[in-house]
Amino acid sequence: MRSMKDLLLAIDCGTQSLKALVFDLNGNLLDKEQIIFTPYFSENPGWAEQDSEIFWQALCRACQRLWEKGVIQKERIAGVSLTSQRGTVINVDASGKPLRPAMLWLDQRKTHGQLPIRGPWGLAFKAARLGDTIAYFQAEAEANWIRTYQPDIWRATHKYLLLSGFLTFRLTGEFVDSVGCQVGYLPFDYRNLCWARSWDWKWLCVPMDPVVLPGLVPATQQLGQITPKAADATGIPLGLPVIAAAADKACEVIGSGSLEPSIGCLSYGTTATINVTHKKYVEAIPLLPPYPSAVPGFHTLEVQIYRGYWMVSWFKEEFGYPELQQAAEQGLAPESLFEKLVEAVPPGAMGLILQPYWTPGVKLPGPEAKGAIIGFGDVHSRAHLYRSILEGLSYALREGKERIEKKTHIPITSLRVSGGGSQSRCAMQITADIFGLPAARPRLYETSGLGAAIDAAVGLGLHSDFSSAVKAMTHVGDVFEPDMNVHRLYEAIYRDIYKKMYRKLKPFYKRIREITGYPR
Repeated sequence: MRSMKDLLLAIDCGTQSLKALVFDLNGNLLDKEQIIFTPYFSENPGWAEQDSEIFWQALCRACQRLWEKGVIQKERIAGVSLTSQRGTVINVDASGKPLRPAMLWLDQRKTHGQLPIRGPWGLAFKAARLGDTIAYFQAEAEANWIRTYQPDIWRATHKYLLLSGFLTFRLTGEFVDSVGCQVGYLPFDYRNLCWARSWDWKWLCVPMDPVVLPGLVPATQQLGQITPKAADATGIPLGLPVIAAAADKACEVIGSGSLEPSIGCLSYGTTATINVTHKKYVEAIPLLPPYPSAVPGFHTLEVQIYRGYWMVSWFKEEFGYPELQQAAEQGLAPESLFEKLVEAVPPGAMGLILQPYWTPGVKLPGPEAKGAIIGFGDVHSRAHLYRSILEGLSYALREGKERIEKKTHIPITSLRVSGGGSQSRCAMQITADIFGLPAARPRLYETSGLGAAIDAAVGLGLHSDFSSAVKAMTHVGDVFEPDMNVHRLYEAIYRDIYKKMYRKLKPFYKRIREITGYPR
């Protein structure tokens, strides 16, 4: 007879909200609570910080609201797992108290002018012409900025944590974190899924005492137990095991049902990504490592479009006032009106083609990158621009798909699409048509939380392995089949124009940067 402890509590902490979600062993979402907060504050242009207590308070409120509703019997909760936004860092003292605001993954500040790496590693990087890449890593690392400009804070730091590690400490009282959450500018060995060895070049790029880093626990293993203090603040039962999961994108992959390299997982969020799960360490882009998977010992090959579906939000804010106003007046969801904008424009947006590289990258597209829109004519309207954004993002992700396939030698034959953008039927059909593949969205929208729950289910032995857990807990919803006539049109645009745009425009991007100083 099955134990009554057959439910799983997953905490999903994003950039704009935190969700407490309760799943059963068939992947059904039984109840949830969401606490929305302002994403960040900015004391200077390009900065993005948040009071770390906001995250913890949101976790406490979300859980307490769950119990207050009375839908969920707390005694049936078998365990807790946590997934969160990636790359957000928090300095804490020995009691776990934050010493400064959290520096979010959106933060754009850089630490220029650091000394180049010397010694054998420096000679090796110089010979391989990787000096600029290493300098980019040094400039982007949040720890370098804090150590340079806030040395008192750095000296007082007992632990340097990702957001996942901070929330784990608040729940368990232990300075530990999941291997699956280690995504950021840290001295982490992505090949071996552990902190880098003492001789590794990453310690030269981000100098720090190894003792400031938390202990690492593989996904599915226990991080600790709910402490009396955490139980009192959250209402989560005392002593409940907290099981290691992974970062939000990694959890999305398994929560979408993708365990094989042949299934591409697209995430249509603030950062748009394409991921596959792979046993081997394979760099889809040279020097950019695959991140830890939510499956222990596996890797998630990923190509990112940094501004991704932020561009949709940007369009709505800058050009979508008529739809937003009409929706408010008529009591409609604004999304339905934006869908009509896309539907009014033929595939290919009458030759308007957008390259979505609006934020530079270290290797893809490159530190000089800018976005571009070409093909304007007097027939084009806001609707054409909106469709060109959706098409441009799909072109870029298809290019990512081809990079992954080239490295793995395994064709991607089907797609799973999650994230906010997946709720748009137009975006889903455009994806299917550009890739020429069926594009499915999961039946359940909360794929990050579901992925974390899958880790907990396997870790607690409620499912015997990931194959059986994913089979039982993930379910395909709508499937969008490609229109092959439309695909042929997109294929011509993609092959003959889109794939050649960056190479043609790159010299101009470099010169613009030299003239204007942006991006620095």
